[in-house]
Amino acid sequence: STFLSYLLSVLVSSNVIALQTLTEFFSRIKAEEEEETLLDAYSTPAKGSQKRALTTPEHPRSKRSTALLASPGLLLSPASFSPSTTPSQKYSQRSGKGEVVVTFGAVQGTRWVGRKNPGAGVQLELLEGPEDSLHCSYKYMFQRLRDIRNVLTEKIEELGENLRTHFSIEEFSPVSLPAQVHELLGQVCCDSNGKLNAQSVLLEAGPEQGGQQVPVDLSELKEYSLFPGQVVVMEGMNTTGRKLVASKLHKGVPLPFYTSNIKMETDEEPMNVLVACGPYTPSDSLTFDPLLDLITIIVRDRPDVCLLLGPFVDSKHEQIEVESFYHIEALCFLVSSVGCRLVFVPSQRDIHHHFIYPQPPFTLPNLSKDQAQRVTLVPDPCTLLIDGVTFGVTSTDILFHMSAEEISCGTGSDRFSRILKHMLTQRSFYPLYPPVEEVNMDYEKFQSFGQMSLTPDVLIVPSELRYFVKDVVGCVCVNPGRLTKGQVGGTYSRLLIQSSNRSEDGKRVSPCLTAQVVKI
Repeated sequence: STFLSYLLSVLVSSNVIALQTLTEFFSRIKAEEEEETLLDAYSTPAKGSQKRALTTPEHPRSKRSTALLASPGLLLSPASFSPSTTPSQKYSQRSGKGEVVVTFGAVQGTRWVGRKNPGAGVQLELLEGPEDSLHCSYKYMFQRLRDIRNVLTEKIEELGENLRTHFSIEEFSPVSLPAQVHELLGQVCCDSNGKLNAQSVLLEAGPEQGGQQVPVDLSELKEYSLFPGQVVVMEGMNTTGRKLVASKLHKGVPLPFYTSNIKMETDEEPMNVLVACGPYTPSDSLTFDPLLDLITIIVRDRPDVCLLLGPFVDSKHEQIEVESFYHIEALCFLVSSVGCRLVFVPSQRDIHHHFIYPQPPFTLPNLSKDQAQRVTLVPDPCTLLIDGVTFGVTSTDILFHMSAEEISCGTGSDRFSRILKHMLTQRSFYPLYPPVEEVNMDYEKFQSFGQMSLTPDVLIVPSELRYFVKDVVGCVCVNPGRLTKGQVGGTYSRLLIQSSNRSEDGKRVSPCLTAQVVKI
């Protein structure tokens, strides 16, 4: 109730929402609650209902109605604030509010505001279309080992064919065939259950190359960057058929960028995109103060598009037992009233959602027709097409997972850039195999919905690791950080996008004019 009370007071006082519109919103929720109460009267009590306290009211009111069904006047008063939640002291006393900690591109004279009519005319959709995207929940926990193996085999064969064509390789040799010099295609793996290191690298071939594993000696390679699950071509000597001494390493090549057939206006205003990732509460409190501060920024700057990534109700929060998701439904109503386009991306840390990867989108059946036009619910991962610009988005912390597994030598680049390049060249939102324990992978769905069909113009990869904005092989990669870092405030990101950004000679120029990471 603290969240809704304060948020509504901000928006009403800012003339963003009329009081009449607000009253209509709560009247709709009241009608829904009355319908639920009527249905409950005809339902059979659960077996455990006898254990409830005898002091339960005859006509109990749900948490939702308690928080939302008061009159607008009472709701917007300080008395309606929840007394059970204590604001985080460390968050309220944080320093550096609004400080820009990362800058990308030319930002001199930049105005971080949306267009004159925020969200108006913005074309936002899933790249693959609603029918070919993950748009609903599905049954999982029915995987067979051979099905997983088939998915991995197809990945090796598909990427292997691209490598063979790109590097003009006639054919790949079987891994167990003794030879002085030959080229082997396979997937990098570890010879034990421990972490990968330079002495434990194996190359596992697909069925066409024998399907066997061969140990790899990396001592002859001047530079390399490897991780479990990576599909590569290694050139070297294997005189006994039992060990490959690698002398050359061929890694993957990225896919082409999206090209739009629609001509955009050259004098069109740049599009302002705001990106934030949960958790939206400090770890020592259940108040949504960080999210309230973010909403205040949205009301002030009125960006054209807001990408909000989970977790919204964080399963890792120590104080969370049972929490409703009604504040998100209210958030859809309130933020859409500002005029911007709102995109929700779920997280496997969301306690109220499916714990599977790829993850289906949220379902919010109570959105009005106008809200549904401004609110887009997407899966994790996904590729969005916004005014002709592609955004690859995932809420899974692939950077953190791969940082713990990747090994390198002599590359001369930072680890973040290497991992991001691996994602783009392996053409996958999660190229690591096997995945970490906290990622429950459904491989058949992952084959259909977890791969990149092109190189995105912008790649959103939030992580526990340090925030950044980097250009990697022409793709602008953004880690906006998390809105809260433990008990203190975190960061969010904002980008200016010019969809018609092309050079005079027709060569591709990144549509991301500039970007920043800002402290909340």
